[in-house]
Amino acid sequence: MALLTSLFAGVSGLKNHQEMMDVIGNNISNVNTIGFKGSRVTFSDTFNQFVKAGTNPTDTTGGTNSFQIGLGSKVNSIDRNWSQGTFETTGTTTDLALQGSGLFILKSNGQQFYSRAGAFVFDASGKLVNSENGAVVQGKVSNGLGDIPAGTTTQDIVVDKNLRLPAIKTSQTNWGGNLKSSSTTVRTDIVELQGNLKLDKTASTFPGAAYDATKPDTYTASKIYDKDGTEYQLRTYFTRAAAVAPATSGPWTMNWEVRNADGSALTTPLTGTQALTFDTSGMCTNLQSNIVNANSKISFILNMSGLTNLDADTNVQNVIDKGEIPVDVLGSVTVYDSLGSPHDLSITWTHIDSNRWAWKATVPSADGSLSADSSGEVNFNTDGTIQSVWQNGQQVTSSPPDPKIVFTPSSGAEVQNIKLDFGSGTSGVTQTNLTSQIAALSQDGSPSAALSNLSIDQYGKIEGIFSNGTSRTLAQIMVATFANLNGLVSAGDNMYTVAANAGDPRIDTPGENSVTTIQSGALEQSNVDLSEEFTKMIVAQRGFQANARVITTADTLLQEITNLIR
Repeated sequence: MALLTSLFAGVSGLKNHQEMMDVIGNNISNVNTIGFKGSRVTFSDTFNQFVKAGTNPTDTTGGTNSFQIGLGSKVNSIDRNWSQGTFETTGTTTDLALQGSGLFILKSNGQQFYSRAGAFVFDASGKLVNSENGAVVQGKVSNGLGDIPAGTTTQDIVVDKNLRLPAIKTSQTNWGGNLKSSSTTVRTDIVELQGNLKLDKTASTFPGAAYDATKPDTYTASKIYDKDGTEYQLRTYFTRAAAVAPATSGPWTMNWEVRNADGSALTTPLTGTQALTFDTSGMCTNLQSNIVNANSKISFILNMSGLTNLDADTNVQNVIDKGEIPVDVLGSVTVYDSLGSPHDLSITWTHIDSNRWAWKATVPSADGSLSADSSGEVNFNTDGTIQSVWQNGQQVTSSPPDPKIVFTPSSGAEVQNIKLDFGSGTSGVTQTNLTSQIAALSQDGSPSAALSNLSIDQYGKIEGIFSNGTSRTLAQIMVATFANLNGLVSAGDNMYTVAANAGDPRIDTPGENSVTTIQSGALEQSNVDLSEEFTKMIVAQRGFQANARVITTADTLLQEITNLIR
């Protein structure tokens, strides 16, 4: 009987090591299977036969131990090794690798599966599927605005490759940059009269005959601007009476008049004269005259120190602000109407006074028209930040103070209101000593666009990239985690199903509630270690050989026993 026990023990050892070889062989055969998790086998002994039972110690004798003979071994467990596999970069967007303990959720024929293998593709209907068996990846699909619904209810990941975004009309533009505080102002400060008034004894006029408001050749016209940058016309001319003996020449008189920019007379006339006197060297002794109109913001100096009274031809010219030419600062942005047509919206900034800049919005006449109130003024604090914004003579009192203009496109699109956000503090438009440079930081409109590309981030969000450069979240892949991964049962095709002792799946979004993240453009490789498997193969081989030797030795002993009857 004892020899038969050793035979049975040897047979159980052979069987167990054969199963060990089966596990090793399966691991090695899947060494290049994506997402594969290797398995291991463990053994345990079987029931043991009592040869002698042990006894307890007494007052006069010690206790004895039990004698047992084992009846062989059995397979204790076959467990998967769920350690992280290495990543292989593929460059394919829909190749996904999981970093962490989560699994992809797949559905096929109404049954739910789980997998670590992320070789996915989009099929003809736009579903994200397992490229091998067509199982559909599960997650959440966004609404039309790119928002992912809350909750953990999953559905098929579907992306419409023909998806198009409608045009969005621009409703707000954001501006930033700097306006140089020392820029030349458009406001006229000084008008210098330079030149000679001829020294002789006859009566005369300059530049032509006696002044006639309807004849431009009888006066000199110059453009001047008030403190608000409003343009006016300054007319000057000179007259002289005949000499009265013993004077060598009659006195010259400078005459001036301020009119509207188109030459029409002001409602309240603004005119004046100045009798000129000269010293013995012919230099004008009337240095300047302050021209101020209490009914408007006209305020400038008529400087006559550059006039002479010499025996030379009469020739006088007006020099405005020493010939300085104000330079406007221009910023522009492309805005879109409700049909998606682009339009160039420009804002011109003009320095009109200290800490005061005028702004004016324009669009090309071919594009449409802006409302008449599309201009105004910005006042700055002494630290260069915006103090107040004005539009069409009225302070913008909204918070923030963003003026609004009305754009009527010529394309047939609907009329739209566009907010001009000049920012606040140092993050918007400022006035400092730096170079003037104004630019649009952003605008919220866009043309209609077609889906041109896809990307998948670490949180499983599938972002659609459209032909107009915008992006929108289209869907989000979900992952499942289990309390006991070894409770899952392999269903083939790199997929698992839930079985006893696995626990219910916990479905989460990657990277947030779950510690699992997704790597796009990569695949997780098998975690099988060949060197370890070959070592186990040697152990299994030697174990098998040893158990076979037990059987042959027991057989020899049995043969000797049967030979006793000879």
